[in-house]
Amino acid sequence: MQLIDGKATSAEIKKEIAEEVKQIKAVGGKTPHLAAILVGHDGGSETYVSNKVKSCKEVGFESTLIRFENDVTEEELLEAVEKLNNDPAIDGFIVQLPLPKHISEDKVTEAIDYRKDVDGFHPVNVGRMSLGMPCFLSATPSGILELLKRYKIETLGKHCVILGRSNIVGKPAAMLLMQKGYPGDCTVTVCHSRTKNIKEICLEADIIIAALGVPEFLKGDMVKEGAVVIDVGTTRVPSDKTKSDFKLKGDVAFDEVAPKCSYITPVPGGVGPMTIVSLLKNTLLAGKKEVYK
Repeated sequence: MQLIDGKATSAEIKKEIAEEVKQIKAVGGKTPHLAAILVGHDGGSETYVSNKVKSCKEVGFESTLIRFENDVTEEELLEAVEKLNNDPAIDGFIVQLPLPKHISEDKVTEAIDYRKDVDGFHPVNVGRMSLGMPCFLSATPSGILELLKRYKIETLGKHCVILGRSNIVGKPAAMLLMQKGYPGDCTVTVCHSRTKNIKEICLEADIIIAALGVPEFLKGDMVKEGAVVIDVGTTRVPSDKTKSDFKLKGDVAFDEVAPKCSYITPVPGGVGPMTIVSLLKNTLLAGKKEVYK
């Protein structure tokens, strides 16, 4: 069993991005600038956004954080989005999800200029991704593909089972892994809460991507010998052994599953750091105007 180290891989990619930013600055080019809108004080979102800001600094990007309280109106949020759309200093931006229930996430996502949509959530980017056209790829699936590439994990003709059908991970990961070329050419099965015989389906999988948000859902008896397991889950569970009073649990029962795997990602330190680095890669592309001229 080999551990897929997302932390080390993301650090390597950050160095590559930082080197490219240095070269851009050396010839008088514009420093890439990422902005983030954060609504409320959700613990997970706070951590994620602060990591993004820190990562921007590490690679030499500029960053802007715009905060709103939970009682912000939809209209006020859409105004902030429009302002960023029209700000030439900002190359790419994200609106951190989830949003309060009185705000339509779909409306906000559609309001973002797809040319600055570095999260890859806008319908234009999702549609172009499904057609294999140049676009900003969804950050987490893109990070998963990068891990498969960097660890030289074979995907051609492999059966990949994805647990979860979210718009953020499950659906885009399925689309990317079934596309022609490496890392793709997989036969993909997507399982969800209404799927029957999940255990039997998982036992046929060469690659399993667990993205249900259910702690330790994937057990040892659901995985065949030699499978590759990618754990996307990051659920906070109470813990009296940590300073923060919680610990992160993945969707995989790691101690049971790991001994059967050829490769497996840990939680934390697996997919999470790769999501942030994918966002940085998209911002770099946005700054260089390489996807949308």
